[in-house]
Amino acid sequence: MNDHTADNSETPITVAYGDGIGPEIMDATLLIIKAGGARLKIEKIQIGESVYLKGITSGIEPSAWDSLRRTRVFLKAPITTPQGGGFKSLNVTTRKTLGLFANVRQCLSYSPFIHTKHPNMDVVIVRENEEDLYGGIEHRQTDDVVQCLKLISRPGSERLIRYAFEYARRYGRHKVTCFTKDNIMKMTDGLFHKIFDEVSQEYPDIQSEHWIVDIGAAKLADTPESFDVIVLPNLYGDILSDVAAQIAGSVGLAGSANIGDGIAMFEAIHGSAPRRAGQNLANPSGLLLAAVQMLVHIGQGSVAEKVHNAWLKTIEDGIHTYDIYDPKISKEKVGTKEFAQAVIQRLGQKPQKLKAVRYPDRMPPIQIHLPEKKRQLKQLVGVDIFLDWVGKPESIGQSLDKLAGPEFKLTMITNRGTKVYPSGIPETFCVDHWRCRFEAPTKDSKVEHEDVLKLMERLVKGGFPPVKTEGLFTFDGQPGYSLGQGQ
Repeated sequence: MNDHTADNSETPITVAYGDGIGPEIMDATLLIIKAGGARLKIEKIQIGESVYLKGITSGIEPSAWDSLRRTRVFLKAPITTPQGGGFKSLNVTTRKTLGLFANVRQCLSYSPFIHTKHPNMDVVIVRENEEDLYGGIEHRQTDDVVQCLKLISRPGSERLIRYAFEYARRYGRHKVTCFTKDNIMKMTDGLFHKIFDEVSQEYPDIQSEHWIVDIGAAKLADTPESFDVIVLPNLYGDILSDVAAQIAGSVGLAGSANIGDGIAMFEAIHGSAPRRAGQNLANPSGLLLAAVQMLVHIGQGSVAEKVHNAWLKTIEDGIHTYDIYDPKISKEKVGTKEFAQAVIQRLGQKPQKLKAVRYPDRMPPIQIHLPEKKRQLKQLVGVDIFLDWVGKPESIGQSLDKLAGPEFKLTMITNRGTKVYPSGIPETFCVDHWRCRFEAPTKDSKVEHEDVLKLMERLVKGGFPPVKTEGLFTFDGQPGYSLGQGQ
């Protein structure tokens, strides 16, 4: 995070007005925070649909990166990604390119002024932002099968988990919960869970627990009061942060901070809602609360406090946009501009029933330092070769047994992860994508990379050209690969 001083100088920030309702809610947000005393030097960049339609598939012009790298603070409205193939997610691109590893979203209920079944909910989701399935590494390998690679790294997981515990300690939170699916994905999610257990030992003052993500999600939806800070990999975090925001009251109220090393992006979590664009209907609250996070980040906490409390007072007074308006609770339905003016009129006031917020004007950044790790001894012991082939498991198995050669033994063939050879059963449904595992014939046999090349040459000549290979390695003698289902 940036270490801005709490003086009267203007802080440079980069602003993107986005698409759909983006320009309207950005205008409202900037109007409010400037009225609250925000000291900002704004650099405006163009992103989103208009850039995509120029043929720039990333959705951001190369020159915009200069502004982002210069200001290192990005306030971003939602954008529209054109439908159809070839366009990459700008959010993912920005997070990964700038190293914004932690996505932080507070999901808080505002009962009784906004309807929710969970009036005591106050959950912070800390989501990994750069890896997992969002690496976007996908391939079509056969007529029947496409793949997406799930990448979980030790450094990526560890700095996120450390950030979650540091966040909990900084803001007086008492518990950090980890969600994974490591009963199935024992290596990828298993690594995330293992690192969580390791790091949690360094924070004895904070409770820690782990849930399998499916039952954890059910518990979150049913009893969110049981959770405080939740840390989780990218995909689960993307889904469950929206779920948590919605059950707290509305996705439209939630802002998020994307935190990197000395750089950050702030945004609403909802989309660009093009059907509502230009109608003075949109709720600017999500982007406004993201801007509040931004003000705290840049050392203008007193402004953040004034704006946030004025917003809470507006909600408490029943001045609501259409998306949260309830005739049983609300006092007045207003548009985007009118809502902004209502917040401005309440600057300097505090809520009476909702809990008022306090932000220090100068807050040191959360710094994450990863300890050095000794690299393990890595040894090649075999190879998984993926083939595009149509036929019966016994037929391909018998053919590959003959081609394994002296360097390898064919130990297993799976189809979509399930073992079908040797000793498969006919009920297993098979497609045209086969993982064929070749391992050293004995424990004492040594495998060289040249042996893999010789094997691939025999397979090509035998009519089985590989579509993909994965090396099988041990690390300090421990297997670095999973078994097949049923193996």
